[in-house]
Amino acid sequence: MRPARALIDLDALRHNYHLARGRHGGRALAVVKANAYGHGAVQCARALAADADGFAVAFLEEALELRAAGIDQPILLLEGVFAAAELDEVVRHDLWIVVHHAEQLRIIDHARPALPLEVWLKMNSGMNRAGFLPHELRPAWQRLKDSGKVGGITLMTHFARADEPQVLATSEQLAAFDTATRELPGPRSLANSGAILGWPAAHRDWARPGILLYGADPMPDEPNGLRPVMTLESTVIAVREIPAGAPLGYGAHFHAERATRVGLVALGYADGYPRSVPNGTPVAVDDLRTRLIGCVSMDLLTIDLTDLPAAGLGSRVELWGANIPVNRIAQAAKTISYELLCNVKRVRFEYSG
Repeated sequence: MRPARALIDLDALRHNYHLARGRHGGRALAVVKANAYGHGAVQCARALAADADGFAVAFLEEALELRAAGIDQPILLLEGVFAAAELDEVVRHDLWIVVHHAEQLRIIDHARPALPLEVWLKMNSGMNRAGFLPHELRPAWQRLKDSGKVGGITLMTHFARADEPQVLATSEQLAAFDTATRELPGPRSLANSGAILGWPAAHRDWARPGILLYGADPMPDEPNGLRPVMTLESTVIAVREIPAGAPLGYGAHFHAERATRVGLVALGYADGYPRSVPNGTPVAVDDLRTRLIGCVSMDLLTIDLTDLPAAGLGSRVELWGANIPVNRIAQAAKTISYELLCNVKRVRFEYSG
C-alpha cells in the first residue's frame, strides 16, 4: 500500500474550537465548508457535535451531507440560496441562510415557506465582495421583517484583512458596520479567525472560526496555542547518492553542491503538495529537519538525507504537521494554507481522537 497519508487529529480540532470560543466569548459556528478545509466535513462535524454551537458551510449540498450524517445542530449556508426551489430544502432540513443580495430578497418575497426562515443578513462593510451596502442594509432588514416569512435576523459582515493587525482596514469595516446597524435589533456576527485572535472589538454574539479550527494560525507571528489538525506524511521509498555537480529531477533545477544522499518520497503535486516550492523548503525526516531538493513531481519528490545518516528506506517524512507548519509551506509556495489543505487528495485519510 502506498505510504502517503493525511493524519487527522480530532482532539486537536476540538482543542482549537474551544480556544476560539473561549477567546471570542458568546457562541461559535464551526466553519466546515470545502470538506472542512480538506479535512473531511462529516468526520470533523461529528467530532465537534457535542461541543459546537452550530456549523457553517458554503451551500446547500454541503449542509445536506451533514444532515444525512446525523448532524442536527444549526447549519448556516454562507452563500445563501441560489434558487427559490432551495428554500423548500432549507425548511425541510432546518437550515439557516445568509441573505447578501437583492435577488435573495426577491426569492423570499415570493416564497411560501412552511416555517419562518432564520436569516443572517450580510452587510458589505468594505470587503466589496458580497453583502448590502450600508445605506441598503436597513431597507433590506425592513423588507425581511415585513415579509412575514422570517423569524430571527442576525446581522453579519466579513473582514478582508483581519489577519493583518497593523492594517486599519478592519477598524474601518468595524466602524462602518456599527454605524449602519446602530438602531437595528438582533444578534451580531463579525469575527472570522483573524478577528477572533486579533480584534477584540469585533467580538459580538457569534464567532465564525474557520482556518484556525484546523491549526493553521492566521497570525503566526503571535503564539496562539493552536494545534495542527492535519499531518501530511509519507516515507522514503528509495535512496541514492549523486556526486557533486550532478543535476536532480525535472528541469535540473537542483545541482548537488557536494556528494549528496537523496531520499525518494512517495508523494507529489497530484496528492496536493505544491509543485511551486523551491529547493530548500523544509521537511522533517523521523522528526529531524532537512530540505526538499529538486522539482516536485506528480507522484514523487526528493529530499536531502546527507546529514541524516540514520535515515533511509522506510523513514517517515512529514511534509507539514507538528514539525513543519503548513503556513511555512504555503509561504514557500507563495499561496495560503487554505489552498494547500483543501487540495490534499489521493492519500489515505486516517482519523484519531
